[in-house]
Formats: sequence, structure tokens, C-alpha cells
Amino acid sequence: MHLCTFKPKGGDPTDARPGRVEEDHVVRLEAPTLQAVLAVSGRVPDGPAFPLSAVELLAPVPQPPAVRDFFAFEQHVATTRGNRGASVPDEWYEIPVFYFTNPAAIYGPDEDIPYPSGTTMLDYELEVAAVIKEGGEIGGFTIMNDWSARDLQRKETRVGLGPAKGKDFATSIGPVLVTPEEFDGSHGEMVARVNGEERSRGNLADLYHSWEAMIARASENTTLRPGDVIGSGTVGTGCILEHDDGRWLRPGDVVELEVEGLGVLRNRIVERAGHAI
Repeated sequence: MHLCTFKPKGGDPTDARPGRVEEDHVVRLEAPTLQAVLAVSGRVPDGPAFPLSAVELLAPVPQPPAVRDFFAFEQHVATTRGNRGASVPDEWYEIPVFYFTNPAAIYGPDEDIPYPSGTTMLDYELEVAAVIKEGGEIGGFTIMNDWSARDLQRKETRVGLGPAKGKDFATSIGPVLVTPEEFDGSHGEMVARVNGEERSRGNLADLYHSWEAMIARASENTTLRPGDVIGSGTVGTGCILEHDDGRWLRPGDVVELEVEGLGVLRNRIVERAGHAI
């Protein structure tokens, strides 16, 4: 199934409802949110159907309880550390490691991303995310863009904490949540384009730490809640930091992340109100 959160075109965000995408229409699910649908593993009745052309898809889970982002692709870790003259630490192979990012800064497909203040090194990150359902199990997968201000991130991590403000301003997810019987998270070609130019390509099959290992680590000594987002981390080649070419994002740039089986997540960078770049 392809689950979503949607609203009528031009409608108010308060009109958002959970749904199921079927070919050229969306079936509304009779629950207040997609998080509520996941809390009962989809056991909710169908409501009316709407033409897909008449609705806007939003972030599947606009307000997740928590967002954990892992660091699970070896090539990404090796390349970014290698660019700084460092190697992959032994501990990275022993345990899957994650950080918490901001669940109050979630953006959906085709939403504008305000350029964060205080940075000149804005980056995209090509990722896949799992979303949790009842029982701490994976309810589905979606595309994730872990937007990053690399200069802010670098200062924070030198202190020994973070990233915090280097990631705090935006995370994009969408366009839909594909349930595991249709997409199991084991493979899928992953591509990033900026203004139509391909900048990154990898495959989900290159994960070093499995989804099972990530979920086990995330749930250790705590309880995962329906709607929690679990990011894979960046696939190899999947960000500008890896390329080390200085081609950072600017206002007006359009970033498209495409994952085989999950669709395309598209966002445009815009100037933040009152802040010229």
C-alpha cells in the first residue's frame, strides 16, 4: 500500500487527512492522522475517494513523535571522514549510531525550504526512512532528505556534541509511505538531482547496518512509538560534502531525491523572509 497525508489543493493544513493512494485517486482513511492509522496497523475503515489531481500530498507524518537518523552506509562514512584525513572508527562497525533531529521542522513533497541563516554551506542528504507502527515494527518506508548546514555542523561536532543547529531547520520526507509487503527496504536505486542535474547515485542494498539492527538499537532501553521516523543515513555519494567540490545549494535550487519503489521527493530552496543570501 501507498499511504499518505493529503489535503485538498489550496486547502488549509488543518484539512489534512490520512489516505491510501490507488492509481489516480486517494481514498481517505477514517482516522485523524496517519500516525493514528499506524497505531492500529491500518485497521481503520475507508472514507470517500478523491482524484489525485485534486489533492496535495504532505509529509506522510507531519509531526512525528521523534526522528532518529542513523549513519548506516559505509561508503558515506569512509568518504566524508577520508576527506578530513580520518578513517572509519572501529566502533562504527560494532553498533549502528544515530542522532536525534527536530520533529517540529518536517517538510513534505514540493514544499519550499527556507535557506537557514548563519550558513554558506547548505547540503542535501539522500536517504530512506522507516516509519514505526504499533508494536515497534516498521509500518512503511519513505524518502528522507536530511538537510544539513555543513559549516554549522562542523563547529558543533568539534566541541563533541551535535549535530544540532546544523540539522535543526529542516527534514523532508515523502511523498508516500510504502508498506513493507510492497517495499521491504532491502534494495532500490537512489538518485539525487539538483536543477535536473544528477549529483548522486547509490543503492539501498549497500546498507552496512540492517533495518533490523537499527530498530533494535533505537528501541534499546526505550519504547518506539507509532509515527517515529528512523532514517538510514546518507547513501554513498549522496551529499555535496562527499563530493568535496564546493557546489553548495543556493536559493532557487530545486533538489529531487528519487528512490526506486518510493517515488520522488522534490523541494525548492527559497530565501528566508528578511534574510538575503
